[in-house]
Amino acid sequence: MNPILALTLAALVGLALVPPQPAAAAEPPPNIIYILLDDAGYGDLSLYGQEHFKTPHMDRIGLEGIKFTQHYSGSTVCAPTRSVLITGLHTGRTPIRGNREVRPVGQAPLPADAPNFVKLLQENGYATGAFGKWGLGIPGSTGAPTNQGFDRFFGYICQRNAHTYYPTWLFDNDKQIELDGETYSQDPIMEQALEFIRKHDDQPFFCYLPMLIPHAAMQVPEAYAAPFREQFAEHEDKIGRYAGTEVRNPAAMFAGMMTRLDQDIGRVLALLDELGIDDNTVVMLSSDNGPHREGGHMPELFNSGGGLRGFKRDLYEGGIRVPMVVRWPGVIEAGRATDHISAHWDIFPTVCDIAGIKPPAGLDGISFLPTLTGAINKQPAHQFLYWEFHEQRGRRAVRFGPWKAVQQGLADGPNTPIELYNLDQDRAEQHDLAANHPDLVDQARQLFEDAHTPSPIWRFSWQQEGAAAN
Repeated sequence: MNPILALTLAALVGLALVPPQPAAAAEPPPNIIYILLDDAGYGDLSLYGQEHFKTPHMDRIGLEGIKFTQHYSGSTVCAPTRSVLITGLHTGRTPIRGNREVRPVGQAPLPADAPNFVKLLQENGYATGAFGKWGLGIPGSTGAPTNQGFDRFFGYICQRNAHTYYPTWLFDNDKQIELDGETYSQDPIMEQALEFIRKHDDQPFFCYLPMLIPHAAMQVPEAYAAPFREQFAEHEDKIGRYAGTEVRNPAAMFAGMMTRLDQDIGRVLALLDELGIDDNTVVMLSSDNGPHREGGHMPELFNSGGGLRGFKRDLYEGGIRVPMVVRWPGVIEAGRATDHISAHWDIFPTVCDIAGIKPPAGLDGISFLPTLTGAINKQPAHQFLYWEFHEQRGRRAVRFGPWKAVQQGLADGPNTPIELYNLDQDRAEQHDLAANHPDLVDQARQLFEDAHTPSPIWRFSWQQEGAAAN
């Protein structure tokens, strides 16, 4: 036999005797933790300029990841922001566009057929849990957390119950559990959240942490407020009152609340490291709207708005521009900052991209995954961002490019004056340029019309004669 042919046959026989090797296991999709603060302003993290207290653990997310400088909340109050977040639709289209109460417990429910990225994660093998404040339904309704894609829920289903940090009841999934009224609610909420992460460290999980802090009432255990009482001694006789609660020196209480919150975020980060899942976990942190002025809180004292105009319930930048930091070791280059213009309705498609799931068509959100990974040249941009608000006689706003249009007093009809600001030159919105740019005002008016989808529930007064106030 030809010696070359003999060697070839021997090699083939040898290969045939080698057992087939299993294909390399696919990398598991990353875990995702989304932390939503409640009424924390653009300037309430040290990383964004806060000087009255420190937030090292929240800062760490941005310092070891990326800091967004032009990220916006879904709305300027609680429930609609949460609806925007879950559905990927801005307040011109999302099902819940305001805080609408339902008695005795809960708020207007998300419908069963609303777009929902949590359900998509659940359907694709993610364990899903929410721990904190919900505000999008009543127990047993279509809007209950366990009917909106969450395997596990613990916390406040009802926003009204969240007006105190010492409640007499919370919800464990759909079951109301009694508390003694002396337990700081952040304690059991965090314990349940950490236990969820521990339980699912061997499978992909989505952990949603809609924290109550720093929403009024201004309450925190004294051990956290005490270090700030001397710093804010001039406010020691000030009494903060909110929803039947009273606290002394709300300035010291606020600083203590933020310190306590930061420590809890540190516990989450430490647990990821302890479990060995840090490198495969994306952590995002933002806030649901700008700083409040309730319960004795003094956001001006703390520069909580970071130099921006307005507060919670405003559609100026101080009411809707919020901190946003994201950490993903090995994927996001540490220490980056981006001025990419984004909003809470972008979370839906971004999470889907991270998890390798195709998002549905028709969302208002645009994935900012290219920004996270540094592929800036592949990052699509929004044509505009839109908000509508049905309280305080009706308001709406639109951002397009550097321009921001704000319209107030919609109870008087759709043609009330439109204010116009150039945010590149005037981020504090001090100079109304509407008179100088009538063409841009007309463009804003058209965007207002295009962005608003009529709703039988969320109507401005001119859309329905005699409509009830929202």
